[in-house]
Amino acid sequence: MKTMTTVKDAHLLLLRLLLLVLIFFSRDVLALATPSNQTRPAVTSLKLARIQRHLEKINKAGVRSIESPDGDTIDCVPRHRQPALDHPLLKDHKIQVRAASDRDIIISILCFFFFSFFLLFQRAAERPKAASSGGSAASRRAWQAWHHAGHCPRGTVPIRRSRVDDALRAKSLFHFGKKPAAPPLARRADAPDVVSGNGHEVSLLLPDSFNQSRFFGEDEEELYVWFSQVSPELYGDSRPRLFTYWTNDAYQATGCYNLLCSGFVQTNNKIAIGASIFPVSSFNGSQYDITILIWKDPKLGNWWMGLGDGALVGYWPAELFSHLSEHATMVEWGGEVVNLRPDGAHTATQMGSGGFAAAGFARASYFRNLEVVDADNTLASAGAVATLAENSNCYDIRSFAGDDDDAHDGWGTHFYFGGPGNGPRCP
Repeated sequence: MKTMTTVKDAHLLLLRLLLLVLIFFSRDVLALATPSNQTRPAVTSLKLARIQRHLEKINKAGVRSIESPDGDTIDCVPRHRQPALDHPLLKDHKIQVRAASDRDIIISILCFFFFSFFLLFQRAAERPKAASSGGSAASRRAWQAWHHAGHCPRGTVPIRRSRVDDALRAKSLFHFGKKPAAPPLARRADAPDVVSGNGHEVSLLLPDSFNQSRFFGEDEEELYVWFSQVSPELYGDSRPRLFTYWTNDAYQATGCYNLLCSGFVQTNNKIAIGASIFPVSSFNGSQYDITILIWKDPKLGNWWMGLGDGALVGYWPAELFSHLSEHATMVEWGGEVVNLRPDGAHTATQMGSGGFAAAGFARASYFRNLEVVDADNTLASAGAVATLAENSNCYDIRSFAGDDDDAHDGWGTHFYFGGPGNGPRCP
């Protein structure tokens, strides 16, 4: 009887030990739920703790939080507490509330999906007529979903709150908010390495003076503005969004999307970078476009971003750059799609509306009224341009010089672009 009791006690002790192990293990491995209540793969508490510490750095405490109808949370953060000022180079930075009032140099970078984009150099006192012609009623209606739920008070900036799920979708915490890298892909022999071989496929329009050897390199510095981006990995949905990107070392270590790292200084309390856009253009339906301006403040050297009819969004401080401290050497317009070909087939991701350039207005994406400036700081049409479609069976581009497109008088230099991706023409 004593032996049986001892064995029984041993079994109970073993059971208790197993329960303790399970309890301890359950504290180290957590199953996180997505908004749709589907469980994600188990995540260790150590990884979760690292993610939460990182989110605490970029999700600053706001004076007000707005629950957007699209599921985003927008925090109204005091301007002087925004993430940008955590950058070591901006430790003593004084926020520039508005751009300089004299001569401004404006240069457009990138944007797509039914939205217009301008490239300008201008004097603020002598604003070119082309700069204001793009501010149509349609552009004022094309805005952001969170505006329907509230507003941020003056002295604050609206910042889209990042969640644990957002970070978990990234390859690692280091890659969260950064352009994904991939092994180099086979490319056309005459195609410039416009995306550093990181699996991004493009349709671009470039000024004719483009010099391949100067476009990208070890010290590449870039500013991107897209209107709009669709990125399920970054945002967890397929809504089109306003986004920015910057880097000063060709995507090696610096820079990020939107405000997911310190750098871009926001000054506007009505525009949330990374927030979804509504309404958007529809195939064969209503079309919306908007003006985006990027220019260098000649006094302080900051690169400003403007949106719509003169609204200043914020700026990339001069302290972040060396080569861009003087001027930009290259500008491009167009669309970009991630094509990693994991199964050997081309991605089925559409560029823009999914229509090829020949489909034209209301069926293909477009840019219009493209302008550049010469060495004398004189505003002029982009004029002679070159186009690049890395795989025209998947996505293509068609440009028009001046108003030679009879359907759209007053559009100046413009082009259509896009495509459906994987299909009979694009295996």
